[in-house]
Amino acid sequence: MKSFLLLKSFFRAHAWRYGLGVVWLVAVNVAQLFIPYLLGYITDQIETRQIAPPDLWRFVGYVMAVAAVVVICRFLWRIFIMGTARKLEYYLRDKLFAHLQKLSVNFYNEHRTGDLMAHATNDINAVRMALGPGVIMLTDSTFLTIATIYMMSRTIDITLTVLALLPLPFMATLIMFIGRIIHTRFKAVQAAFSDITDRVQENISGIRVIKSFVQEDAELNRFDEVSERYVQRNMDLIRLWGLFMPMVQFISGISYLIVLGYGGIMVIDGTITLGAFVAFNTYLAMLIWPMMALGWVINVLQRGAASMSRLKNLFDKKPEVFDGPDVEQVDELQGQLEIRHLNFTYPDGTRVLKDINISLPQGNTLAIIGRTGSGKTTLANLLLRLYNPPEGTVLLHGIDINRIPLAVLRRDIGYVPQDGFLFSATLHENIAFANEKLSRERVEDVAKLAQVYDNIVEFPQKFDTLSGERGVTLSGGQKQRVSIARALIKDPALLIMDDCLSAVDTQTEEEILKGLRQFMQGRSSILISHRVSTVQDADEIVVMDQGRIVERGTHDQLLEQGGLYCQLHQKQQLEKKIAEGQG
Repeated sequence: MKSFLLLKSFFRAHAWRYGLGVVWLVAVNVAQLFIPYLLGYITDQIETRQIAPPDLWRFVGYVMAVAAVVVICRFLWRIFIMGTARKLEYYLRDKLFAHLQKLSVNFYNEHRTGDLMAHATNDINAVRMALGPGVIMLTDSTFLTIATIYMMSRTIDITLTVLALLPLPFMATLIMFIGRIIHTRFKAVQAAFSDITDRVQENISGIRVIKSFVQEDAELNRFDEVSERYVQRNMDLIRLWGLFMPMVQFISGISYLIVLGYGGIMVIDGTITLGAFVAFNTYLAMLIWPMMALGWVINVLQRGAASMSRLKNLFDKKPEVFDGPDVEQVDELQGQLEIRHLNFTYPDGTRVLKDINISLPQGNTLAIIGRTGSGKTTLANLLLRLYNPPEGTVLLHGIDINRIPLAVLRRDIGYVPQDGFLFSATLHENIAFANEKLSRERVEDVAKLAQVYDNIVEFPQKFDTLSGERGVTLSGGQKQRVSIARALIKDPALLIMDDCLSAVDTQTEEEILKGLRQFMQGRSSILISHRVSTVQDADEIVVMDQGRIVERGTHDQLLEQGGLYCQLHQKQQLEKKIAEGQG
């Protein structure tokens, strides 16, 4: 239950709502306690023929008045308790989403999307049930049990009450024993649900690959496996729950048998009246319900505790990249970059970069080229501080990048990733992602620079065209160019383009690079690519291989050296000639 301490700020703000809801709930229970008393009194009056029809109707009116009070108070506790539980659901989901936004990239490398989605849906719903219906049933069970036992013992007969309550210790033992098992099994259910969510999410995202490889049946079999495992985990829980409720009802039935036998003898002997016997049975029925509800409460609370424990584990994750106490006051970045003896190893122990040294003056263009896996993208990730570079190894305008506020760093760096990820929104919204208030004219200007304007205006909805999930309605080249426009619209001090022209033809690539040279005058840019044609006009070209810089210089200088860059150039020229010959 310590995991619920995560919600202490919510409880501080809304405790009064829960308190008021409990007051109305108790009022309902108090009103209900009068009904058995009235029924017993009326029964005795009818049995002794001491009541006239007008008096009977008066008592009927009393019962109806009590029922009206119950209706009003029940409405109020639903508003204050169930309504507050819904507010809690909103608060917790908002808090979880905000927390996920703060976590570092490495966290998402280690956690499945489906599992995170299960946290945001199933787990939060289980917590809401615990702190909504669970609170209601717990209050009901506690108050009604105490109040009903008091009424039974004080107004009817204490001996009969004690005998009726003899089975209760067995019920309490049963609840404690099974409650622990329910907690464990529900955690297994939630884990299995995460597997299902992850499998569905992955299949929907990759449906085109699945269809192109005719793997529908194979994926259906894999889904059947995780789905069957989820059913099995639920069946393990349901079997226990199915045994639990009949056992509670059986123990409750023993109480009825005791009251029927011993209470009946007391009526025959004249120890208690028939009305008192009727009232006692009515009170016992009211007592049996909280006993049964207590089992349901244990189930709901254990589910909520299991889910809250899973959520707490997630909230305990801390971002690896954040603004430290030594962060400097930087309002605006300059594009002067210096990298000194940079070595970097991923958290899993994979060493990627080895003794990287680069100097990029303000307004210049640096190109980084190399084979796949040479560390180019890792270097870009470090410049954005998606991972923390070692202290003193990466400096922007003479300031250690670790001491630049993250918001300023990422605001003033334009980044175009390899995959050209687009959101399921309009093309205007995707391009203006950094600032949704930007005008349509500004969006169109950068679209022209990225050579995607003509493609967009050919669509029926033009810039209001929906890109679809991950930009599925666009070609690879169109997605890359929209991503370029999205980076340019920020007016970045430093532009990083990470192999983002791979799906663009060479003519369009030349037009884009030509426009960029004009746009980036006075600003710095880094072009990362495996294509020589992309980088050949850069002020300096750095060639990387296996995490090291193996060559550097201009295009002509590198060709003269006859090293890796020259080999890449010759190979790509040959591929180009072959492609032209086939065309």
